[in-house]
Amino acid sequence: MIDIKLIRQDPQRYKDAAKAKGFDIDIDKLLNVDSELRKNKNRLQEIATEKNKIGKSIPKLAGRQKQSALTELGELKKEESSLNERIKALEPDFDQIMQQVAQPAADDVPFGEDDTQNIELRKWGNIRKFDFEPKDHVQLGLDLDIIDIERGVKLAGTRNYFLKGDGALLHWAVLRFAMDSIITKGYVPLAVPMLMRDEVMMGTGFFPGSEDQTYRIQKDSLNLAGTAEVPLTAYHKGELLKEDELPLKYVALSTCFRREAGAAGKDTHGLYRIHQFDKVEQVIIGENDEEKSKQYHTEILANAEEVMQALELPYRVVNVCTGDLGRGQVQKYDIEAWMPSRNSYGETHSASRFYEFQARRMNLRYKTTQKKNVFCHTLNNTVIASPRILIPILELNQNPDGSVKIPKPLQLYMNGRKVIRD
Repeated sequence: MIDIKLIRQDPQRYKDAAKAKGFDIDIDKLLNVDSELRKNKNRLQEIATEKNKIGKSIPKLAGRQKQSALTELGELKKEESSLNERIKALEPDFDQIMQQVAQPAADDVPFGEDDTQNIELRKWGNIRKFDFEPKDHVQLGLDLDIIDIERGVKLAGTRNYFLKGDGALLHWAVLRFAMDSIITKGYVPLAVPMLMRDEVMMGTGFFPGSEDQTYRIQKDSLNLAGTAEVPLTAYHKGELLKEDELPLKYVALSTCFRREAGAAGKDTHGLYRIHQFDKVEQVIIGENDEEKSKQYHTEILANAEEVMQALELPYRVVNVCTGDLGRGQVQKYDIEAWMPSRNSYGETHSASRFYEFQARRMNLRYKTTQKKNVFCHTLNNTVIASPRILIPILELNQNPDGSVKIPKPLQLYMNGRKVIRD
């Protein structure tokens, strides 16, 4: 959520931000509702002052003067009641529009409509050139008996799967390696709930906007979160922290659930875009300082890149354009791994900073050393998500005989084994 004072000061900036991100938000209507709310609330304060003044005078009055004061007091109470009803009617409209206002993107975010206009910043690693006909991860999984999509679909519908035997072990190995890597950097691990209340989904900025992509438990009014960003970021929701506690750095390994409504084409093939997966997520809750937030953004991006480099997976980093940013994101960097079967890079990580957008919605604040209460800044990034990351791991490490080399950092988690064979 944005500070309404900033919108009043520069409404055009927020109109431009919405347009750049592809959101339809009526800023003029918001300001009209805000103006009427403020006018009514100011009048309520005036009425309270007048009532107090008349109330103190009544015991000193008599006859017509007293009756006149009582009549005036009665009229003020009627007006007060009417104003309260008007405010009660206006506040839902105000809140609804405020929840939709988009955070302006950083100045160095490229303008664009969708992910095809993201800007490549750098590449790492060499793309493997095969001297044999390589298989895609689905065929490798079938031949090695480590991926079973057919039975996953039979039991749970499209975009579901089983990981079997060494497939399951490789999946857990990469997650454990990512967790161990980030914990050594001082991130505190949390085991988190993934059934979230609506207020938490709204607080983290997923509602409104992502309802269609979210699995809803209607009977209990709960939602299956699509990322551990939700519980990690909301962990201190409604709290007043101390400045010397910051930054707080958390990490969680969780199962994630996404409806993936509207996905089509090659993104539905194999393990790329699925309904359920596991992810190691890092979150920083920091000070209300834009320069520090930028430094934290660099840090969480570097954490993920270190994992990719340790796995020797070639990737690129892109600066995500305005049209591919979420409502609350100031800036986002994606890491995209090279996937031979797609003959392109595919997104594996998203590193985002929000400034106070999420914290303001969750009333997450801290007390500064000057005794001032201010909103925190929040950031998040994937450390690793599997089984999507198994696509490049399997495809890039395959051998001519159909076996797959296990990346060196993962061998420890697979009892020292170096190869997966049928």
